[in-house]
Amino acid sequence: MDLDFSPEENAFREEVRKFVTDRLPSHIRHKVMNGIHLERNDHVLWQRTLHQRGWGGVGWPREFGGPGWTPTELYIFEEECAKGGAPRLISFGLKMIAPVLMAFGNPEQQARYLPKIMSAEEWWCQGYSEPGAGSDLASLKTRAVRDGDHYIVNGQKTWTTLGQYADWIFCLVRTDPEAKPQRGISFLLIDMKSPGVTVRPIITLDGAHEVNEVWLEDVRVPVANRIGEENQGWTYAKFLLGHERTNIAGIGIAKRELARLKRIAAAEGRLDDALFAARVAQIEIDLMALEITNLRVLSAEGAHQAPGPEASILKIKGSEIQQAIAELMMQAVGIAALPFHQTGIGPDYADNLAAGYCNLRKLSIFGGSNEIQKNIISQMIMGL
Repeated sequence: MDLDFSPEENAFREEVRKFVTDRLPSHIRHKVMNGIHLERNDHVLWQRTLHQRGWGGVGWPREFGGPGWTPTELYIFEEECAKGGAPRLISFGLKMIAPVLMAFGNPEQQARYLPKIMSAEEWWCQGYSEPGAGSDLASLKTRAVRDGDHYIVNGQKTWTTLGQYADWIFCLVRTDPEAKPQRGISFLLIDMKSPGVTVRPIITLDGAHEVNEVWLEDVRVPVANRIGEENQGWTYAKFLLGHERTNIAGIGIAKRELARLKRIAAAEGRLDDALFAARVAQIEIDLMALEITNLRVLSAEGAHQAPGPEASILKIKGSEIQQAIAELMMQAVGIAALPFHQTGIGPDYADNLAAGYCNLRKLSIFGGSNEIQKNIISQMIMGL
């Protein structure tokens, strides 16, 4: 296994770096570099800029309109975008439902949905978690009953990230209540404008409206909007979650935020504190080790090997590192970090640190809680 980048890959890195420098709007770069909340239009503008370049479907194969990059090229792209201050791509369309459509959707579904995901014409959200079904997703209760050419859907989804912006939601629903939990689930695509769909905000600890409840009351969904076979949705859901956890490490973002931590700590004189400096150094060492693990996963993907327990390792360590960086930023500026939003109290770089810290507490929960990921690792490696 060769973990060095090839000359061609280094040339690609320079191409991406130049594109981000030249085409990323300065107001978006300023927001990202300073932890300021991004609006819907910021994400859409950047996605459409990428689409104009032919990079709308990053990580997609050429037959579906993507650039046909290798896993390593996708890694380089994400690292350079993060370093240059580009927003993290909204994954629900590009990295979650799109791979499911490519692998299990029919040609009509692929032609209908994939182009509008690339061009940011349609925004997607995820309808997996329910009030009583989070990490134990197979216990979901949302029910879909067949009625001719439609399903009638009733139930509730929760923690629906950015659902207030979404045009479509991909949902797991129970179509056979008599079957074993994993065998009675189907995968539906639901238009958020359908009668009976209600989105209610959940205001998080940082005061932001990022997640929602989605209520489904007698929502009519065409059978044509079902992915694959009825009652086989658990198979498609596992496929999707494998993609989500591999991409969740956020190494490029962690590198950018580590550099931001160093700038803040230097400005506050905290790097002269040996204990504080040692904690920063430990995070950097952990991040380097995580990057090597990620490159090993990329090498395996290049050899067409499915990710094993490494995907769960990436999820656990990636979330822990990002949370640790946010915590040290808070400690570096002390009491000036307490206000949640820009207030003019303390130095400019202290603004939004508390909001960012609180928001990142969710990283160890979504995408499968870290506790569940540790169980997966023990089962796959030790057979426990």
